[in-house]
Amino acid sequence: MPKPYLSEFRDDVVRVARSREPGVTIEQIARDFGVHPMTLQKWLRRADIDEGAKPGQTRTESEELREARKRIRLLEQENEVLRRAAAYLSQANLPGEGSTRS
Repeated sequence: MPKPYLSEFRDDVVRVARSREPGVTIEQIARDFGVHPMTLQKWLRRADIDEGAKPGQTRTESEELREARKRIRLLEQENEVLRRAAAYLSQANLPGEGSTRS
């Protein structure tokens, strides 16, 4: 998997692409910075969403959602452990054969 670009680099490339002179293409800017033109297109779309110019989920919302899902998975695992422990302990406390309790 390729190494991700630093956010400062992405922001700089997006800023240059947005303030380009007439006649300068996205492909030329992408080539100058050594990124694929489609990558630059994605960065421009993401920047529009993050700034509220287009509808969609911002980078911050995506991170919060990812963290929430991780926390939910952890809580579900903890619940399963507690459920199994409760079932085990309830079985251990039942009177069985040879028990002196009635």
